[in-house]
Amino acid sequence: MTANPAGPFGRALCAMITPFTAAGDLDLVAAREHALTLVAEGCDGLVLSGTTGESPTTTDEEKTALLRAVREAVGDGVPLLAGVGSSDTRHTVRLAEEAEAAGADGLLVVTPYYSRPPQAAVEAHFVRVAEATGIPLMLYDIPGRTGTRIEPQTLLRLAEHPRIVAVKDCAYDLLGATKVMARTRLAYYSGCEELNLPLYAVGGAGYVSTVANVAPRRMRAVLDAFDAGDTAEAARLNGLVVHLVEAMMSSGLPGTVTAKALLDAGPVREPLQPAGREATDGLRRVYQELLAATG
Repeated sequence: MTANPAGPFGRALCAMITPFTAAGDLDLVAAREHALTLVAEGCDGLVLSGTTGESPTTTDEEKTALLRAVREAVGDGVPLLAGVGSSDTRHTVRLAEEAEAAGADGLLVVTPYYSRPPQAAVEAHFVRVAEATGIPLMLYDIPGRTGTRIEPQTLLRLAEHPRIVAVKDCAYDLLGATKVMARTRLAYYSGCEELNLPLYAVGGAGYVSTVANVAPRRMRAVLDAFDAGDTAEAARLNGLVVHLVEAMMSSGLPGTVTAKALLDAGPVREPLQPAGREATDGLRRVYQELLAATG
């Protein structure tokens, strides 16, 4: 039994970290290996060069190199979305064009941040990007970081564009999301792990998860149980996973930092700083408890 129609990029997507060498350079060997592991462990698709991938501190050239390397590693059957969002529409369009040329299957486009454009400008920004390439867009609604919400009425209008197909939802507005899903074909992906199951239960397509970097199979198992009709098991598994979600995403450290600490995936780039010993030990303790509880 399948509860929800498959989203355009699958159900279980990982917002992949970007590995760096000890010297702080892009580590394409580690990126390929990590991508292959994620796919083998149940990720339907990967989102590259999002915030988890430290997009604010990687160059345009590094973003392209990362995309090409991961595409080579996973082949053509795994959807790859490229994060191309910025606060500059022209730069975003250029990144979108470069990502399409490098083999992206879709684009993750965040609301322009800091400048806090009004809704008409937000809408125009997304349409400009959608018109620049021939591949689909996932809009990223995360007002807590950008300072600007993509309002439901704006999403209703944007849904009319044939290449705007999905939303990564971090707006913490389940009512608004439900209303948009009911009136459009937009596929909603949870971008906040604690809402993965609730959003999926009301018709969401799946998730884009930072925590999936370290527990891909266990994140997916929640949706698999729901799809099988065992809602009690889905709730039980979700209750186990949420402890790791809280440790990684609500500890005061960015998810990039906590994921890299658990994976020993090299340094983060400044202004981020690595997790300290005490924080890392705590993360590992919670992670091992999850492994023990789920087998």
